[in-house]
Amino acid sequence: MLGGAVFYFQKNPSKPESTTPPSPKILTLSEDQVEAIRIVKSGADPLVMKKINGKWEITEPAAMAADQDAAKTLLSAVSSVTADRLIDEKPSDLSAFGLTSPTTQVDVTLKGGAVSKLLLGADTPAGSNTYVKLESSPKVYTVFSSVKTNFDKTLNDLRDKRLLTFNSDKVTSFSITSKGPAVEFAKNGQNEWQITKPKSYRADSPQVDDLLRKLKDAKMDLAAPAPDFKTADKIGTATVTDNVSTQTLEIRQAKDKTYVAQSSVATGAFKLAGDLGDGLKDKDSDSFRNKKLFDFNFSDPTKIELNGAAYSKTGEKWTGPNGQIDSAGIQTVVDKLRDLAASKFAEKLTGAQTLQIAVTSGDKHNVEKVTINKVAEGYEAQRADDPSVYVLSASAFDELQGAVKGIKPYIAPKPTNDKKK
Repeated sequence: MLGGAVFYFQKNPSKPESTTPPSPKILTLSEDQVEAIRIVKSGADPLVMKKINGKWEITEPAAMAADQDAAKTLLSAVSSVTADRLIDEKPSDLSAFGLTSPTTQVDVTLKGGAVSKLLLGADTPAGSNTYVKLESSPKVYTVFSSVKTNFDKTLNDLRDKRLLTFNSDKVTSFSITSKGPAVEFAKNGQNEWQITKPKSYRADSPQVDDLLRKLKDAKMDLAAPAPDFKTADKIGTATVTDNVSTQTLEIRQAKDKTYVAQSSVATGAFKLAGDLGDGLKDKDSDSFRNKKLFDFNFSDPTKIELNGAAYSKTGEKWTGPNGQIDSAGIQTVVDKLRDLAASKFAEKLTGAQTLQIAVTSGDKHNVEKVTINKVAEGYEAQRADDPSVYVLSASAFDELQGAVKGIKPYIAPKPTNDKKK
């Protein structure tokens, strides 16, 4: 029993009284002077990050891009290490603290070549702290377990998990291939997305922006091994060009319905995190076409023409062919025109013309013209100077016609007589 107690206290020495103030500084370094960080954990290969041309990169155990946010967090941790307490200024036996064979060693290299080496040993008997020391100093300290956690990093913790690294603000064009021919997107003169291939179409800009965001956010799921890429079913590819380079990503789906991806900016195949797989699967040009008939959105129209009958707005007053009209009625027409959208597209405009619409809006007095034809099972519409044929449901057209019929002359409110009789 006595021998066991002696062995316990050798391995777990009691914390002696200290006259030093709590929370002494172990390391205080200037972050902009740090050029490399090396982490060596017992039984594992060294993990090395270096700052190259102003960016952090992993150089060991393999060369790869680093997650810049994770690198900055680690840099902050190694630049300022604060102890809970000084335990012993000149210990005679470092093995009692687990510091003869540290569990973790962190080397910080500064400009000029100076290296600070932080050694992390055993946990204290209570388990809430860890013994640490600098290799260049005999002093032994304890640090909170959170400090140890800051250095408990793996390659997967620090690597850049993005599958595409393009600058979304500098994208000049991008394309996807999933269902049918490749679909290419580019910005027009109004900085709005346009479909340029396989044909020129108006694009649903918010939907295209969302697709580009999903490509930007595509990340490796490193929590589990990736399915076999070669045997998985091909879902689609994406190609993105910014001001620096062109990057590609291919996505496939395994039998268990998980997605696996290969990227031109990362070596290997990775299980895909996020919702990009679903966002790309079975998509063609029609999936991203603008189905709305009018582009004025939330701009207030100043003029609307319906089969030649003109309605104009001056200030808050609307006038029609026979004088001032009720603004509530014409506003309902504006709302129906703003929401008028196709259910699908047709190859060719058919049927008999039913309604011609022209809407003038915006500071530049932009004019949009639409022709609507009656067909056997509903309606088809076409914008001026746009070959696309928009298929409208009968209910959508009927709601618009109902709003048009609801346009009424303006009736001035009757004056009230407030005088007492």
